[in-house]
Amino acid sequence: MATMNISLPDQMKSWVEESVQSGLYANASDYVRDLIRQDHQKMAALRQALIEGENSGAASEFDLEAFIQAKKQTAQ
Repeated sequence: MATMNISLPDQMKSWVEESVQSGLYANASDYVRDLIRQDHQKMAALRQALIEGENSGAASEFDLEAFIQAKKQTAQ
């Protein structure tokens, strides 16, 4: 496994240490690895949503006033 050194402001370092001390993570490396995994998952979901949007067809005109009226009717 490769090693990487990072610098953090004191407040961030304290947050990482608190997360480790709480038992959520075994050590700071586990915390950072989890953040990276979460970031990868978010990026994959965003890419998928963009692909689905592109594949959904051409955009249609949006009537804001009709939308507002429909929301008002469903709220009553």
